[in-house]
This record gives sequence, structure tokens and C-alpha cells, in this order.
Amino acid sequence: MEIGIDSFASAMYGSKSLSSVDAMEQLLERIAFADEAGLDVFGIGEHHKKEFLDSATAVILAAAASRTKRIRLTSAVTVLSAADPVRVYQSFATLDLVSKGRAELVVGRGSSIEAYPLFGFNLEDYDALFAEKLDLLLTIRDKEFVNWKGRFRAPLNNQPVYPRSLQEKLPIWLGVGGTPESFVRAGMLGLPLMVAVIGGETHRFRPLIDLYRKAGDKAGFKPEDLKVGLHSPGYVAATNEEAVADYYPGYAELWTKLGKERGWPPVTRGQFDALIAPKGVLVIGGPEQVAEKLVRHSEALGGVDRFTFQMDNAGLTHKQLMNSISLIGSKLIPMITR
Repeated sequence: MEIGIDSFASAMYGSKSLSSVDAMEQLLERIAFADEAGLDVFGIGEHHKKEFLDSATAVILAAAASRTKRIRLTSAVTVLSAADPVRVYQSFATLDLVSKGRAELVVGRGSSIEAYPLFGFNLEDYDALFAEKLDLLLTIRDKEFVNWKGRFRAPLNNQPVYPRSLQEKLPIWLGVGGTPESFVRAGMLGLPLMVAVIGGETHRFRPLIDLYRKAGDKAGFKPEDLKVGLHSPGYVAATNEEAVADYYPGYAELWTKLGKERGWPPVTRGQFDALIAPKGVLVIGGPEQVAEKLVRHSEALGGVDRFTFQMDNAGLTHKQLMNSISLIGSKLIPMITR
């Protein structure tokens, strides 16, 4: 199992007065440290909100590429529905050249909707936009000269798209939430699957992952082509008690704030305790407890090829995040891979 971190480039952790410049510098320090610590992948999300600095994902990853040597660099996720697939491919192909073949993409429709009005798209076309743009992105990825026609952008008539990625086939993962059609689509296309599980119990996603694998098998793809990644909130500290004490206050504050926007009730400690229980989604604790939970999740889902922690939007300081990265590299990964 590959282990990594996803970040939304939050400027709202630790000191509330942290400047955008300082927040970005600290993020790049964490990516460089994750590379040194032996983590496999670091992902940057995409939002268009004041509290996040990740609206230009590929730019952050390119800066990270100049400071790293081996860690894979990916989006998490690119909101493809509100983007031009030509520019998305060009940006990440360029990143692939800068990083000497370490670029990846996770594409999705996005759980936050601010990108749609910002770039002039209609939310009523939510799925149709994604399906068409995914088709174009994969066509560009696989063919230098593109012939393509769709509904939402001008056609391409034997037009080349440059630069080409260093990797022969730029890795493109499909980011999904809980919609069965999305799992089936990923399987039919033979794309690796990145499942965002942010609430409830992880094992409940097994029927959806089974749909993915069944669709992929029916489409003629080999089991090794059908990779499954899991993205969940998480944090590793020296002990279970320390991890909870560090993580809970910021988590409760963030999710209560989101709840006001989306109609959810405030977070309670009882809810949090259920989520950190053995079957709960939050991967929080000391290295041994977290390792046991990741193995349990993998077994429940029929195998997980990659796990990424979302940990930098729960009020944690840069020092706490760096310490967690150190523990993941020195303690957790050896437990997972032994």
C-alpha cells in the first residue's frame, strides 16, 4: 500500500493570522519533508475560497517538484467539469517534465461548487460536463493529434496538443464520492479509483468498489489495472491520546462551520469518537493503531493500493504536521509494508 498526504493548502491552521506567503512556504516545506521521510505521494486539491490557497494546483506542485526527488505529485482533485481539458493536460504534462516523470492527476466533479459559476458553467450540467471533459482529457492523453467533437467546447480537428508528458501514459485517477455511476464509469474506462470517504464507516463502500471491479472486468481490464485508492481525514501522533487531543478541536470547529453552510448539525464528541472507532472513517492515532486501521480498511474493501491522509485543515500547526509526517515515514510505513 502506498501512503501519502493530500492538502488543500489551508491558510487557516495554527495561528489564524498566518499570511498566505508563510502558509505556502510551510506547505512546500512539508512536501519536501514528506519526500525525505519516504512517503509515496503528495496531492494538492482545488478550491476557489479565501481559506485555501490551492486554486492553481499545478503551480504548487511544480514548485514542490523543484524541492523533491522521488515523491509522486498529484492533484486531489482537479475539478475537471469546470476546466478546459487541453489546459489541464498541458499543465500536468509540463509538471511531468519538471518533475522528471512524477506527475499524476486525480480528476472529479468536485464536492465544492464554487468553480462552476466562477468559470461560467451551469450546475445543471454537472455530470454531462464531467463525462464529456473526461473523454477529451483521455483522448488527449492517449493521442498527440486529436480529433474530437463535443457539446461544451469547440471541436478539435487533427490538432496536436503539446507538450507531451514524459511518462508514456500520464496517470489519471478518477476521484469519486458515493455515486454508483461514478464507480462503474471508472471501471468501464479502466481508470484507477480514488475514493473520498469523509464520514461514516469505510467498509460500507465495499459494494461500490465491487461494482467498479466488476465493470472493469467486463470491459476487459486486468485486476492490476483496477487500482483502488482511499482518501480520508487522518493524523498520526506519538500516542493515540495525543492524536485525539491535537486533532479533535480543529476538526470540530471546521466541520461545524461546514455544517452551517450545508445544513448539518454541529459536531459532537460522541460523533467524533464513533468516527475514530475501529470501523470509523477517521484514521487518527499512534502509528500502531493507524497501521491496524489501514490494514483493516484494506481487507474490508478487498484491497487498497494507496491511502492518503487529509490532515492540514483541522487546526494543526506546522510543527504538528511535520511531526506527523516524520512518524508516518519512520513508524507507520514500515508497519504497513513489512
